[in-house]
Amino acid sequence: LASLPKSVQPKVKSEMREIWLAEDRNSANKALDGMLAKYADKYPAAMKKLTKDREELLAFYDFPAAHWASIRTTNPIESAFATVRLRSKRAKNCGSRATTLAMVFKLLQTAQKSWNRLKGFELLTLVVNNVPFKDGEQVEDEASDRSVA
Repeated sequence: LASLPKSVQPKVKSEMREIWLAEDRNSANKALDGMLAKYADKYPAAMKKLTKDREELLAFYDFPAAHWASIRTTNPIESAFATVRLRSKRAKNCGSRATTLAMVFKLLQTAQKSWNRLKGFELLTLVVNNVPFKDGEQVEDEASDRSVA
């Protein structure tokens, strides 16, 4: 959005929101293609960035649908480090690197107590074990389907 004029940013932001909230990757690709076609002539630099980063923008479709809300936002990360940032600014120059690391560790350990559990956390074992997902749904392995038949 920073590559676009301020007057256009609200429109582009709402169109990008439609892309991120699409039901599946196919719908998101169609919406992205429409947006690229609409703005490519006027704002080629911004649209080039979107084209270049297309796979990264839509990568969350390869994860369980229950995880999408957490993947789409950086708020949990920002919230966790807000406390650390506040304390480290206040405690500037009062200790060694080891002391600072210990303080950061304890602050995050304390903040962890108030964190919400990830929706669909039971699916994390599948994600870690590289089980494929498409549009938020687990993809059945064709090899195992053939062995059953």
